[in-house]
Amino acid sequence: MFMSIKLIALDMDGTLVNHEGEVSPENERAIQRAKEKGIHVVLSTGRSLRTCRDISDQLGRSSYLITVNGGEIYDHDYNLVDTTPLDKNLVKLLWTLKEKHNVYYWSSTTQGIFNTHNPFDQDIDTYDWLKFGFDIQDDEVRKVVMDELMKNEALEITNSSPTNIEINPAGVNKAAALVKVCKWLDLSMEEVMAVGDSMNDIAMIRESGFGVAMGNAQEKVKKAADWVTGHHTDHGVAQAIDRVLYSDK
Repeated sequence: MFMSIKLIALDMDGTLVNHEGEVSPENERAIQRAKEKGIHVVLSTGRSLRTCRDISDQLGRSSYLITVNGGEIYDHDYNLVDTTPLDKNLVKLLWTLKEKHNVYYWSSTTQGIFNTHNPFDQDIDTYDWLKFGFDIQDDEVRKVVMDELMKNEALEITNSSPTNIEINPAGVNKAAALVKVCKWLDLSMEEVMAVGDSMNDIAMIRESGFGVAMGNAQEKVKKAADWVTGHHTDHGVAQAIDRVLYSDK
């Protein structure tokens, strides 16, 4: 199976980068080894382009870059080749929910990144929304908010940490984005290894030929994976890549 892997999809936070937001030399070298073998290495992140481009540049040219959980896909020259916006009327509903429960919010738009500490200052209709989210420390409040969100079939609900809620348009996730990338590269999902740690990674982990959860991953993600690698602070990405590269030895 490992010999058939032609694309490696990597989540960033809690997966590729450490607590300082940096890629370890061990992970970087493993990525270069994979590229030298002709394997595509694609970042598949919940971050927006502006918050992941420096790391993308550091790792070198890639065929595609998946951002905001699949809400945007860029080619190797950072040209936007696919985008799925979050409907402004849905954002208005999410804002009402934020006001009702007085919780911390964050968001990605094509005009910038906004949150409770850096609020947007114009009407919601002014912006082109990609993703909206909450970070709620109180378990009971988070459950109430989650229950309300799950009633809306127009929303794709995931997380990138246990206290976080990530909201994209329904059908927008990292797996769906990878299906598009595979089509463009004439590959199948069976030829993909996907590595991640949170619920926004679970779809691509389940649908890939080889799904890998980090040692620090949420339990549901570990259960969905084919294999659990090391912790993100112990170069777990490098361990996963080397398992694919050297499985025949």
